[in-house]
Amino acid sequence: MQFIWQHRLWDDGKLTTTDGSRVRIIHPGLLNTDSGPDFFNASIEIDGQRWVGNVEIHIKASDWFRHGHDRDRAYDSVILHVVMEDDARVSRPDGNVIPQIKVRCTPEAAARCNALMMASHASLPCAGTIRALPKIFHTEWLTALAMERLYRKSDRILDLVSLMEGDWEAAAYVTLARALGFGLNAEPFEILAKHLPLKFLNRHRDELVTMEALMFGQAGLIPPPAAGEDGYVTRMRQEYLFMARKFSLTPLPLQWKMARTRPQNFPHRRLAFLAQKIHRGFALIGRLDDVVRRLRQERERSFRDTRLLYGHIAEPSLPALPSLEDMRREFDVPLTGFWATRYTFANTSRGASPNLLSASSVDRLMINVTVPLMLARAVSRGDVDIMELLPELLHTFRPEDNRDIRLFAGAGVDCRDAFESQALIQLRREYCERNKCIFCRFGHRMFSAEIRR
Repeated sequence: MQFIWQHRLWDDGKLTTTDGSRVRIIHPGLLNTDSGPDFFNASIEIDGQRWVGNVEIHIKASDWFRHGHDRDRAYDSVILHVVMEDDARVSRPDGNVIPQIKVRCTPEAAARCNALMMASHASLPCAGTIRALPKIFHTEWLTALAMERLYRKSDRILDLVSLMEGDWEAAAYVTLARALGFGLNAEPFEILAKHLPLKFLNRHRDELVTMEALMFGQAGLIPPPAAGEDGYVTRMRQEYLFMARKFSLTPLPLQWKMARTRPQNFPHRRLAFLAQKIHRGFALIGRLDDVVRRLRQERERSFRDTRLLYGHIAEPSLPALPSLEDMRREFDVPLTGFWATRYTFANTSRGASPNLLSASSVDRLMINVTVPLMLARAVSRGDVDIMELLPELLHTFRPEDNRDIRLFAGAGVDCRDAFESQALIQLRREYCERNKCIFCRFGHRMFSAEIRR
């Protein structure tokens, strides 16, 4: 009923109160998620007279009394009572009758709504509706979702910068650590990075074994002593015990997920990658600022060329996109020593190589780390040119390939690049998995068709 009212799913030409007065809804009001009337600040006309106030919605009109609204002064401001069953008349404590209208909601529409809200996450109950929609409708919704996801990541980074007292490199380090968890272990990676600040690690980055000892020790992944263990493991354990005593460190109670996971997706080599990155000198923000500087120079050059060509000042086009290969090299950090040939602390692992990240994994880091960091910097500086450019940059990456993307593909949703795959991930995470179908434009279209039958 709230959904029907909020989205105006009624026939305006036939709306009357239960006593026959003509009603025109100018604005249905704003949905209230707290106590009090269901909608605030609605605007309606009853027989030509304008009213502004709140709206209360019930299945049965008698629910007004069953819920105690007749004794609650918070409901004195209600100007309209919207019901499905007109089984009572309602009034304020002073005796003034509150206008009441009936809005139709068929049992079939309600059943359809409930079925969607309770649907299994493993399926797409709206697949048939999605497939039947015009492609322009897909494009409109996916564009909004992709921008929503991109700016949410940017906001998260800006919150980290504030938490790190303005230290952008520290925020980038935590962002990269979280991304190295690739979803499965994102939370423990982020917790570990926050408990091992970049400033602290930078003071000890000269020795790689110290970096690795701090990472693995705080992660709680250094194994107990064992006969015949590699000398590297022994040295790492000793280094961690020394650092732990010196700085009062204690391993964190992290919940690493490794069950039913391929060895190459274990956290060990990714921690080694992070340690190697810091050992070499962590300057991700500095590198990205260089990219933005080149973009700025390219824009200025484009501006000069346009002026020379047309003889007057004209709006230049956006600069060419940066070289993806230049950006990918930031994550081209081969593992060395012990971790070049191992997935865990066990003996040499078959198939392990110094190259930790595949091309698709590097692209995922660029999508989830590089682009959001550049956007957050642009937002903080009010740099509109770069803010406009970065969504376009996502169109140059191949789409991510996972179960969710394939699920939407089965429903007829094309996914041609990373901009669209990010949109589908946002749709799945924030709407499908949260059973927020009535807030999704696909679900809204389905409900609207069902209710109006």
